[in-house]
Amino acid sequence: MTAQLINGSTLSKTVCAEVAMRAAALTKKGHQPGLAVILVGDDPASRVYVRNKIKACQESGLYSICDRYPATLPEAELLARIDALNHDPAIHGILVQLPLPSHFNRRAIIEAISPDKDVDGLHTVNAGALMSGAPRFLPCTPYGVMRMLTAVQIPLEGSQAVVIGCSESVGKPMAFVLLEAGATVTLCHRQTRDLALYTRSADLIVAAAGHPKLLTADMVKTGAAVIDVGINRTAEGALCGDVDFDAVKEIAGFITPVPGGVGPMTISMLLVNTIQAAQRTLKTYS
Repeated sequence: MTAQLINGSTLSKTVCAEVAMRAAALTKKGHQPGLAVILVGDDPASRVYVRNKIKACQESGLYSICDRYPATLPEAELLARIDALNHDPAIHGILVQLPLPSHFNRRAIIEAISPDKDVDGLHTVNAGALMSGAPRFLPCTPYGVMRMLTAVQIPLEGSQAVVIGCSESVGKPMAFVLLEAGATVTLCHRQTRDLALYTRSADLIVAAAGHPKLLTADMVKTGAAVIDVGINRTAEGALCGDVDFDAVKEIAGFITPVPGGVGPMTISMLLVNTIQAAQRTLKTYS
């Protein structure tokens, strides 16, 4: 068998079209949704991500600004800029592109963002709301994965799901979202002794470890759904995911490609979160 491809690029266009309609409706009310993106340093991958986010905003009718700073920026100046954006009524979402240069206190920067504008869903308030089953903002990548699973009607209730990777932005929230959807979830990480022991019985595998081609065909149950969140580069410079795509696609029932899979959906759901933030603000002040 050959797995059905879950095309994130195609689905993201549908989501962005929905965003554009919602943004237009809010703009007519004098409340154009606004996103501020902050990039510190000169990481090449981060530059690409930020450029794509700003482009998506422009194409969907959102107001956007992008602040670019050198890696030498003092932490106090970044905190001051975040505080100013927290009080800017034209900005409904604030995103600080990660990773930050090593001298920054990452947690302090995230906590400085107003929970009402934390469209990445990483603030302690929003992470706690997610864990309690009443999320205000779903982190963008898990949100995108859920939209993809819904689009191809993969049943989650009662399923066995394995999440590989326990990051704050993907692995942990992904596990909570799947748990809320009724799946039995196993969260694996770098200390997991026998990863294949867990993945071979899984109906759904979400690979988000940041390790090239970590998941191989012998680790996947026939017909399983495989979602590849990883974005890595081979020694030759080619993009690849955490899944050995060519081999696993012959075993899995569903699979996402890299590139063109989860990545575009992550950006689309960032726009959705910004729209939701703007709608909450409009409800508060209308």
